[in-house]
Amino acid sequence: MSYVKEFFRMESAGGILLIIATLLAMFAENSPLNPYYDALLDTPVEVRIGELEVAKPLLLWINDGLMAIFFFLIGLELKREILEGELSDPSKIALPVFAAIGGMAVPAAIYSVINAGDEIALRGWAIPSATDIAFALTILSLLGSKVPTSLKLFLLTLAIVDDMGAIVIIALFYTTDLSVTSLSVAASCLIALALLNRFGVKEIAAYLLIGLIMWTAVLKSGVHATLAGVLLAFFIPLHGREGEPSPLRQMEHDLHPSVAFGILPLFAFANTGIPLSALSWEDLLQPITMGIALGLFIGNQIGVMGMSWLAIKLRIAKMPSGVTWSELYGVSMLCGIGFTMSLFLGSLAFEQGGLDISVDERLGIMLGSTISAICGYFWLRWRLSLKTG
Repeated sequence: MSYVKEFFRMESAGGILLIIATLLAMFAENSPLNPYYDALLDTPVEVRIGELEVAKPLLLWINDGLMAIFFFLIGLELKREILEGELSDPSKIALPVFAAIGGMAVPAAIYSVINAGDEIALRGWAIPSATDIAFALTILSLLGSKVPTSLKLFLLTLAIVDDMGAIVIIALFYTTDLSVTSLSVAASCLIALALLNRFGVKEIAAYLLIGLIMWTAVLKSGVHATLAGVLLAFFIPLHGREGEPSPLRQMEHDLHPSVAFGILPLFAFANTGIPLSALSWEDLLQPITMGIALGLFIGNQIGVMGMSWLAIKLRIAKMPSGVTWSELYGVSMLCGIGFTMSLFLGSLAFEQGGLDISVDERLGIMLGSTISAICGYFWLRWRLSLKTG
């Protein structure tokens, strides 16, 4: 349990940094600093080795490069959880799996209904289907020791399953024109990683070198480069040599501070600068904005709570120990905090796709996530006070 406690402490602090980074981005975008903020994100960054060239603005290096490290960490967590953690016990994962499916399907359905008939807008159907684990755990941490540990673990496992769903969605639905040559290089890297794993190679440097080559190949292939991080993570050895620590656990432990306190706040700073000067009620009522906001806030409540109720009533899963229905409902609200992953999916659906839309999807993400956080917090605070009072 010490690892779990450390995880919650780190995610909670990281969530606070995300809030600060968001406020700084909003200030920079809506102040005299705006030209410098935009110029910083548009700064061209180029890496060239012979004929191989990777040239992108700083914003895309953050979204394609640094976020690949974030997805690499997700992959490490997934592998560990599947092999020896919460996801290794079918009796413990049934409820969060059902809840996560509902939390992805219903928000996507609400968004799609609101934006039916608009082919461009429908590219954003997955945006409200994501849960931001750092923000959600930050809200839970504000409630202190009153929150049952089993409720925290339910939210953590649900978010991990949700991340798995997001990875599948990115792979299947946000892929552009494919390069056979680049995909062949990436496939060769996977074979090389599998061979390293098969012959018991424990040196992490070998895996990282091949992983870097694979990331470059995937970046050039048309498949989103962050998926290379997940694939690499699945080949990192869980067990080290006798008497040595686990390579996977060591990397996970080393990367967590950098991701929680560096990469994710930087991503938030680069992607949440929404101009407010020309904002009007019409912007709030745009189908894309309303689809995302209602999908996050209403869709997650219906999906997470509805599928949890169904799984428990069908005796497929059990209610977490010491948790009430009202507390489970409060967590279903917190699942509407999309933020980091929703922003990332939004960038894939619209900005990086070169699509011309007249509304900023980030407004819907901020609106739905904020309402979900506030309502979830006060609901759980009220229910937990009644329980302990």
